[in-house]
Amino acid sequence: MTTSNQEQQTSKQSALAIALQKIETVEVPQGKSIALAYSGGLDSSLCVKLSQLKYKARALYAINVDVGQGQEEIEMAVRRAVQLGIQPITIDARKEFTEQWLTKAIQANSDYNGYPVSTSMTRQLIAAKVAQKALELGCDALMEGSSGKGNDQYRMHNVFSLFAPGLAIFVPVRDFDLTRSEEGLLMEHYGVPIEEIIVGGDDKTMWCRSIASGGIDLDTELPDSIWMWLTPPQKAPDKPTTIKLTWRNGLPVALDGQEMPLDEMIEQLNVIGGANGIGKIDIFEDGIMGLKSREIYEAPAATILLKVHRDLEQFCLTKEEIQLKRPLDAYWARMVYHGEWFHPLKQAIDAFIAETQKVVNGEYTLQLYKGNADIVARKAEGGLFFPDVRSIKSASFNQKECAAVAHIRGLPYELISRRNKNLGLSPVGEV
Repeated sequence: MTTSNQEQQTSKQSALAIALQKIETVEVPQGKSIALAYSGGLDSSLCVKLSQLKYKARALYAINVDVGQGQEEIEMAVRRAVQLGIQPITIDARKEFTEQWLTKAIQANSDYNGYPVSTSMTRQLIAAKVAQKALELGCDALMEGSSGKGNDQYRMHNVFSLFAPGLAIFVPVRDFDLTRSEEGLLMEHYGVPIEEIIVGGDDKTMWCRSIASGGIDLDTELPDSIWMWLTPPQKAPDKPTTIKLTWRNGLPVALDGQEMPLDEMIEQLNVIGGANGIGKIDIFEDGIMGLKSREIYEAPAATILLKVHRDLEQFCLTKEEIQLKRPLDAYWARMVYHGEWFHPLKQAIDAFIAETQKVVNGEYTLQLYKGNADIVARKAEGGLFFPDVRSIKSASFNQKECAAVAHIRGLPYELISRRNKNLGLSPVGEV
């Protein structure tokens, strides 16, 4: 063994000793019957081992909730469970996520400062399913794999508290103050090593894939190998792809004239959009604790659908509806991001948004090309754009009639000027 390898091995052993010491020194309740939110990734796999070795769980139920992460992810979770010596319980929530969560997200133009709200939704849906199953199984504790620097601990805790009040909540990664590298060393020590393509792993749903959340630095390079759907724009086809989307009640119902369920459409748009370089999101995100992180997302379908939906609303809704809905959309996204999906206010906002969508119907044609989704044709039966009235080429009404209206609308400004003159101020109020 070379000197360099010896030094690396010594450093590794030292780091492992620190991690083991952290686990040894923290007191935790013993002998609980635990329901674990399980995905098969590093965090939840470590939770399995610690529930056995540290918490001495009387019973452990590893609950894997399918929210559209794909068959490959589900099969990986099962294979990892075999390595861990457990039998997971799988709950299929794909239909509920699509029909009750994603529909609302699209209609609300779900965007939290550049992030198409996704993981923040699925964490809460998963937490609800795990809590409900825990009560059914007679558990007296819940467990999940959040860190103490991220957002999911709050989302999961809120929902656990609502659906299973009184049950103990264990969050080992946070409560033992473990770093990501320490988690990896511990799993290697426990005989189930877990390798990650990029530190932090990923979180995939049909709507958006989060990559290495909290693990991306300013100078972190993003290799092409990390993308699941995306072809980098410089490698995308040199010829645009044209698609047509049909909308009804604020939701997409057909792609290129073929009606299909929303989940199937999202699946196809992820492939089509990703192949044309669409869907990369690289932003600074303000987390629940107000800590900034650089976040990488991959969301071709969400990028396309949210762009078209916003434009279609501009086409179909009144000015007053749009001016009220935009800040409500932003507040909706903020509430969901902060773990408040089940809050009464969020449900009230849902009701307003749903009412506005009755006229949001139309057909849009787009060209997808090297990262761009350009709208090239619009049709909307419920549209409020009437060029026969608005166009400067039209003689639809006598423009002279607007003179009196302009005088009345300008009258308050005339009165402001008179007041400011009386006060010795300039017309705009400056001394």
